Amino acid sequence: MEVNFGNVAKNYAQYRNDLPDELLESLKLRGIDFNNKKVVDLGSGTGVLSRAIHNEGAVVVGVEPSVELIEQAKVIDKSKGNQIEYINTYAESTTLGNGLFNYVTVLRAWHWFNRDKTLDEIKRILSEKGILIVMDSGFISKSKVIDDTLQIIKAHMPNGELKSAGAKAESKQFINGFPVEWFKEWQEHKFDLKETYKFNYTVSFTNEDWCGRVGSLSWLSGFTENQRNEILDEIFTHLVKEYGDIQHNIQHGCFITILNHLY
Repeated sequence: MEVNFGNVAKNYAQYRNDLPDELLESLKLRGIDFNNKKVVDLGSGTGVLSRAIHNEGAVVVGVEPSVELIEQAKVIDKSKGNQIEYINTYAESTTLGNGLFNYVTVLRAWHWFNRDKTLDEIKRILSEKGILIVMDSGFISKSKVIDDTLQIIKAHMPNGELKSAGAKAESKQFINGFPVEWFKEWQEHKFDLKETYKFNYTVSFTNEDWCGRVGSLSWLSGFTENQRNEILDEIFTHLVKEYGDIQHNIQHGCFITILNHLY
């Protein structure tokens, strides 16, 4: 099933904004300073990370292939007073100038890229001593709410299967949430592993919020709007029947890898 996040752009904008406060704090503790720096945020989506970095004093360029996600990003930026440039293109071919950027950041998107081409592009646009920061996050809770939700989605999938997103589907072994192959690829492209680490955080959802969050998942992006609404209605009905009107505290993991480019 084809993935098109443009189909779920509004859900993505509203319900994929769970950037934990600890993320930027954890980067600062490791000497990452975005103030007065130039940053490219690849796969910037609705601008969640781009805005956070811009608020730290950086000049940020978001690179995003989905027009719909950029439109949502601009609406949110306007409401929050952020001024961020977005380029509607792919991470593999940013159209940006050579050696201009101190940092390249990626949040929840590395698994969608052609990684070899993207690494070549990152090397081209990074300045000397530039740093690549690859981040991911998602539920790690084993709660029944998640299990019930996934079973309902699975029943609607054409082949009755739920595969991991993007390149993660091909991986069998992980280090700190990242496929082991990625570390080898980074090394081959002369990116030196400075640190990889993780932390957990909790996000609280009402039944309605949870359905909104589920509506932004890549698995649902290949369905028509009517099909998506039917699936989400089924999940909502199940949650109300099974749990009543309660808050669901879902544990998430945030995974970060910091890489220095060696010239």
